[in-house]
Amino acid sequence: MTAGRPRERVEVWFGDEARLGQKGTPTAVRADRGTRPTAPEQGAFGHLHVLTAVGPATGEAEGLVGPALSARVAQLFLDQLSATAPAGTHRLRVWDGAGCHVAKARRVPADLTLITLPPYPPESSPAERLWLYLRQHDWPGRVHPTLADLEAAAASGWRATGLSAERIKTVCRCDYLEPGT
Repeated sequence: MTAGRPRERVEVWFGDEARLGQKGTPTAVRADRGTRPTAPEQGAFGHLHVLTAVGPATGEAEGLVGPALSARVAQLFLDQLSATAPAGTHRLRVWDGAGCHVAKARRVPADLTLITLPPYPPESSPAERLWLYLRQHDWPGRVHPTLADLEAAAASGWRATGLSAERIKTVCRCDYLEPGT
């Protein structure tokens, strides 16, 4: 509850973005004698940006996959986060101070309050742990011959994790947000 909005529920959400690159072709890698494993050779010509916002207390998450990261894309994501908030809920969004997040043209929806961290804050946002999890489980070194394949892999990997409330609660856990801790 906030002083100005006594009947609203307040949720704390953390946001971040990651860049996912197109992988090239399989190539030989160093390995034990007698084995011939391969791994994708980084011949990336394209990439996508994946934006996410997570509510560690509820296990909810929102995501957006796009070809670029800009003030316009950040605004679209803020509008998406606002549109999915339940009636009577105010979301406090914590994110880093990247250039597209602090653009002068930004319009903050009435049901959101933004808290900006310094640019590039290492490990200060629980949303950062989501990228590590996705890169280990859903996005590990796969070959994506086209940008369409890359986009499909990015979206399906994010959905596999981001739509699982228990996984978000576990991966993005914030003990300091839980009552009584």
